[in-house]
Amino acid sequence: MLGVMETSAALNMAQEVGLDLVEVSPDSKPPVCRIMDFGKSQYEKQRKSAGPKQHQSQLKQIRMGPKTGQHDIQVKVDKAREFLLRKDKVKVNIVFKGRENAHHDRGRDLLQEIINLLADVAVVEQPPRMEGGRAMSMLLMPSGKGPAKPAAPKPAAEKPKEADPAKAPKA
Repeated sequence: MLGVMETSAALNMAQEVGLDLVEVSPDSKPPVCRIMDFGKSQYEKQRKSAGPKQHQSQLKQIRMGPKTGQHDIQVKVDKAREFLLRKDKVKVNIVFKGRENAHHDRGRDLLQEIINLLADVAVVEQPPRMEGGRAMSMLLMPSGKGPAKPAAPKPAAEKPKEADPAKAPKA
Protein backbone atom coordinates (compact mmCIF):
# COMPACT_ATOMS: atom_id res chain seq x y z
CA MET A 1 0.00 0.00 0.00
CA LEU A 2 1.76 3.11 -1.22
CA GLY A 3 -1.01 5.70 -1.10
CA VAL A 4 -1.80 8.52 -3.54
CA MET A 5 1.08 9.52 -5.86
CA GLU A 6 1.84 10.90 -9.29
CA THR A 7 1.48 8.56 -12.30
CA SER A 8 5.08 9.19 -13.41
CA ALA A 9 6.43 8.31 -9.95
CA ALA A 10 4.38 5.10 -9.89
CA LEU A 11 5.64 4.18 -13.39
CA ASN A 12 9.26 4.75 -12.28
CA MET A 13 8.74 2.52 -9.23
CA ALA A 14 7.27 -0.25 -11.43
CA GLN A 15 10.16 -0.04 -13.91
CA GLU A 16 12.75 -0.22 -11.10
CA VAL A 17 11.41 -3.60 -9.95
CA GLY A 18 10.81 -4.84 -13.53
CA LEU A 19 7.00 -5.03 -13.30
CA ASP A 20 4.02 -3.25 -14.87
CA LEU A 21 1.74 -0.51 -13.54
CA VAL A 22 -1.78 -1.91 -14.01
CA GLU A 23 -4.92 0.17 -13.58
CA VAL A 24 -7.24 -1.90 -11.38
CA SER A 25 -10.17 0.47 -10.87
CA PRO A 26 -10.24 3.30 -13.46
CA ASP A 27 -13.68 4.64 -12.42
CA SER A 28 -12.78 5.51 -8.83
CA LYS A 29 -11.41 8.90 -7.79
CA PRO A 30 -8.38 8.78 -7.78
CA PRO A 31 -7.91 5.74 -10.11
CA VAL A 32 -6.44 2.70 -8.34
CA CYS A 33 -3.33 1.08 -9.84
CA ARG A 34 -1.23 -1.91 -8.86
CA ILE A 35 2.40 -2.81 -9.56
CA MET A 36 2.41 -6.39 -10.87
CA ASP A 37 3.47 -8.70 -13.73
CA PHE A 38 0.57 -8.14 -16.15
CA GLY A 39 1.48 -10.99 -18.53
CA LYS A 40 1.58 -13.50 -15.69
CA SER A 41 -1.80 -12.38 -14.34
CA GLN A 42 -3.39 -12.63 -17.80
CA TYR A 43 -1.96 -16.15 -18.25
CA GLU A 44 -3.32 -17.30 -14.89
CA LYS A 45 -6.74 -15.77 -15.60
CA GLN A 46 -6.85 -17.59 -18.95
CA ARG A 47 -5.91 -20.93 -17.36
CA LYS A 48 -8.62 -20.59 -14.72
CA SER A 49 -11.31 -19.83 -17.28
CA ALA A 50 -10.28 -22.70 -19.57
CA GLY A 51 -11.05 -25.41 -17.01
CA PRO A 52 -10.07 -29.04 -17.43
CA LYS A 53 -9.75 -30.41 -20.94
CA GLN A 54 -12.40 -32.92 -21.90
CA HIS A 55 -12.13 -35.67 -24.48
CA GLN A 56 -14.12 -34.97 -27.63
CA SER A 57 -15.73 -38.21 -28.74
CA GLN A 58 -14.88 -39.07 -32.34
CA LEU A 59 -16.30 -41.55 -34.82
CA LYS A 60 -13.71 -44.11 -35.87
CA GLN A 61 -14.35 -46.47 -38.79
CA ILE A 62 -13.11 -50.00 -39.33
CA ARG A 63 -13.51 -51.63 -42.75
CA MET A 64 -13.28 -55.27 -43.74
CA GLY A 65 -14.77 -57.77 -46.17
CA PRO A 66 -16.93 -60.83 -45.56
CA LYS A 67 -13.95 -63.13 -46.33
CA THR A 68 -11.56 -61.44 -43.88
CA GLY A 69 -9.37 -63.97 -42.05
CA GLN A 70 -9.80 -64.72 -38.35
CA HIS A 71 -6.46 -63.18 -37.30
CA ASP A 72 -7.16 -60.01 -39.29
CA ILE A 73 -10.55 -59.76 -37.61
CA GLN A 74 -8.88 -60.09 -34.20
CA VAL A 75 -6.44 -57.27 -35.05
CA LYS A 76 -9.35 -55.02 -36.10
CA VAL A 77 -11.30 -55.94 -32.94
CA ASP A 78 -8.29 -55.07 -30.77
CA LYS A 79 -8.04 -51.67 -32.50
CA ALA A 80 -11.78 -51.10 -32.02
CA ARG A 81 -11.41 -52.01 -28.32
CA GLU A 82 -8.64 -49.39 -28.03
CA PHE A 83 -10.92 -46.76 -29.61
CA LEU A 84 -13.83 -47.69 -27.33
CA LEU A 85 -11.66 -47.47 -24.22
CA ARG A 86 -10.73 -43.93 -25.32
CA LYS A 87 -14.50 -43.19 -25.37
CA ASP A 88 -14.72 -42.94 -29.18
CA LYS A 89 -17.60 -44.42 -31.18
CA VAL A 90 -16.71 -47.12 -33.70
CA LYS A 91 -18.46 -47.77 -37.00
CA VAL A 92 -17.70 -51.23 -38.40
CA ASN A 93 -18.19 -51.58 -42.18
CA ILE A 94 -18.30 -54.82 -44.14
CA VAL A 95 -17.75 -54.00 -47.82
CA PHE A 96 -19.11 -56.46 -50.39
CA LYS A 97 -17.39 -56.74 -53.79
CA GLY A 98 -18.74 -58.54 -56.84
CA ARG A 99 -20.27 -61.93 -56.03
CA GLU A 100 -19.83 -61.34 -52.28
CA ASN A 101 -22.92 -59.13 -52.55
CA ALA A 102 -25.08 -62.25 -52.72
CA HIS A 103 -23.90 -63.35 -49.24
CA HIS A 104 -25.08 -60.65 -46.87
CA ASP A 105 -25.66 -63.36 -44.26
CA ARG A 106 -21.87 -63.88 -43.96
CA GLY A 107 -21.41 -60.16 -43.30
CA ARG A 108 -24.18 -60.15 -40.68
CA ASP A 109 -22.60 -63.18 -38.96
CA LEU A 110 -19.22 -61.41 -38.93
CA LEU A 111 -20.72 -58.28 -37.38
CA GLN A 112 -22.51 -60.40 -34.76
CA GLU A 113 -19.18 -62.06 -33.91
CA ILE A 114 -17.59 -58.62 -33.46
CA ILE A 115 -20.47 -57.56 -31.19
CA ASN A 116 -19.86 -60.65 -29.03
CA LEU A 117 -16.09 -60.01 -28.87
CA LEU A 118 -16.59 -56.37 -27.79
CA ALA A 119 -19.56 -56.94 -25.46
CA ASP A 120 -17.48 -56.06 -22.36
CA VAL A 121 -16.61 -52.52 -23.58
CA ALA A 122 -19.29 -51.62 -26.14
CA VAL A 123 -23.02 -51.26 -26.63
CA VAL A 124 -24.66 -51.46 -30.06
CA GLU A 125 -26.02 -48.04 -30.91
CA GLN A 126 -27.09 -48.96 -34.45
CA PRO A 127 -27.58 -52.66 -35.31
CA PRO A 128 -26.13 -54.17 -38.52
CA ARG A 129 -27.88 -52.89 -41.65
CA MET A 130 -27.15 -52.42 -45.33
CA GLU A 131 -25.97 -49.01 -46.52
CA GLY A 132 -25.88 -48.09 -50.18
CA GLY A 133 -26.22 -51.66 -51.49
CA ARG A 134 -22.51 -52.53 -51.15
CA ALA A 135 -21.77 -52.11 -47.47
CA MET A 136 -23.24 -53.41 -44.23
CA SER A 137 -22.45 -51.41 -41.13
CA MET A 138 -23.16 -51.06 -37.43
CA LEU A 139 -22.31 -48.42 -34.85
CA LEU A 140 -20.81 -49.24 -31.45
CA MET A 141 -20.52 -46.85 -28.53
CA PRO A 142 -18.53 -47.23 -25.32
CA SER A 143 -20.52 -48.90 -22.57
CA GLY A 144 -18.92 -46.77 -19.85
CA LYS A 145 -18.17 -49.79 -17.70
CA GLY A 146 -14.68 -50.37 -19.06
CA PRO A 147 -13.10 -53.77 -19.43
CA ALA A 148 -13.87 -56.40 -16.85
CA LYS A 149 -10.94 -56.60 -14.49
CA PRO A 150 -9.57 -60.11 -14.11
CA ALA A 151 -10.11 -61.62 -10.71
CA ALA A 152 -7.08 -61.87 -8.47
CA PRO A 153 -5.38 -65.24 -8.88
CA LYS A 154 -6.34 -67.66 -6.15
CA PRO A 155 -3.51 -69.23 -4.19
CA ALA A 156 -2.90 -72.73 -5.43
CA ALA A 157 -3.86 -75.43 -2.99
CA GLU A 158 -0.85 -77.38 -1.83
CA LYS A 159 -0.63 -80.86 -3.28
CA PRO A 160 0.12 -83.68 -0.89
CA LYS A 161 3.72 -84.67 -1.35
CA GLU A 162 4.19 -88.03 -2.92
CA ALA A 163 6.69 -90.36 -1.42
CA ASP A 164 9.96 -90.61 -3.29
CA PRO A 165 10.21 -94.18 -4.66
CA ALA A 166 13.96 -94.27 -3.96
CA LYS A 167 13.41 -93.60 -0.24
CA ALA A 168 10.41 -95.86 0.16
CA PRO A 169 10.89 -98.81 2.51
CA LYS A 170 11.39 -102.09 0.68
CA ALA A 171 9.11 -104.94 1.54
